Amino acid sequence: MASWVLCVTLVLAALAGALGETRYDKFLRQHVDYPRTSTLATHRYCETMLARRRVTGSGRPCKPSNTFVHAPAAQLVAACYQAPGSDGMHSTPSTMSVTACRLRGGNTQPPCNYRARQMQQHVRVACRDGLPVHLAGTFAAPQ
Repeated sequence: MASWVLCVTLVLAALAGALGETRYDKFLRQHVDYPRTSTLATHRYCETMLARRRVTGSGRPCKPSNTFVHAPAAQLVAACYQAPGSDGMHSTPSTMSVTACRLRGGNTQPPCNYRARQMQQHVRVACRDGLPVHLAGTFAAPQ
């Protein structure tokens, strides 16, 4: 009986935590890693970060792609005050260090194996109430 009560308590606590997360909080958890986390195995950065940030993990399929931005959150918030493009997305005025994680192979079932690529890119975000809530993509500076 005690173990059942503990199990229910843990599930309810997890649900309460998930329900309390704002869209901005979720954006930060899934996409902002500043300063960049150093991992013992650099080639495992994506797997480590996606698991640590609860993007992938037990009972979840592998996310096909995810991008981490290695800049202060305030710089992404500032993008929301840039004029939006025709698609309604806002872009950072300068490039930022990013790590793009792409799933290797087509299998979306764990274990998840990713290819990491570090770049300097502009970041495109969707904003709500002056805060970024969705990373819409990145792009290179026009040549």
